[in-house]
Amino acid sequence: MSSIPSATGALRRLIQARLRDTQPAAGTSALIAGIPPDMQLLMQPYLPTAPVAAAVLVPIVDRADGLSVLLTQRSAHLKNHAGQVSFPGGRVEPDDTGPLSTALRETEEEIGLSRRHVELAGYLQPHLIMSGFRVTPVVGFVRPDFELRLNPREVDSTFEVPLAHVLDPANHRARERLLGDLKLRVYDIPYGQHHIWGATAGMLMALYHLLQ
Repeated sequence: MSSIPSATGALRRLIQARLRDTQPAAGTSALIAGIPPDMQLLMQPYLPTAPVAAAVLVPIVDRADGLSVLLTQRSAHLKNHAGQVSFPGGRVEPDDTGPLSTALRETEEEIGLSRRHVELAGYLQPHLIMSGFRVTPVVGFVRPDFELRLNPREVDSTFEVPLAHVLDPANHRARERLLGDLKLRVYDIPYGQHHIWGATAGMLMALYHLLQ
């Protein structure tokens, strides 16, 4: 059973406490999204040698009936991660001042969520993505009085999943993934008709472990 509180106020305070004063990690250190730490060294030969800096917003919607996570279903024709469930975000551009700037800009561009609705909670450790990115997850609380305007070139749809569902270990489905000769244990988080997997599930699992 999870030791994470389910009451909205207590869960919000826990997230704030665990992420308080966190800063974007400097240097090149990173987790490998969804992969246990004891397997990370074995995966070095398969990792990108010069990953591109990127950031995503992990939007936690502060609804009265409970916190939820806002996710996107990416357009099927995109070059990277087409059709997958993901957080809004993208690569760091020259005019960005850091991961927060990137995450907020990309979120506005992809789904039209204004930055004025987002309150920064903090940062998770960067994650290496096999497609060639080093992604910093930026966790933010979102006021629920927002309106979305989806960019159809990047996002097909959005949906929310209760954070309590994400943090309940009964909903963490283990499976094996083969990478060369390596057999890896990763976790998916199904929710209704949606299947959260890969880097997105890995980042949510990182949040889960942080809150334990």
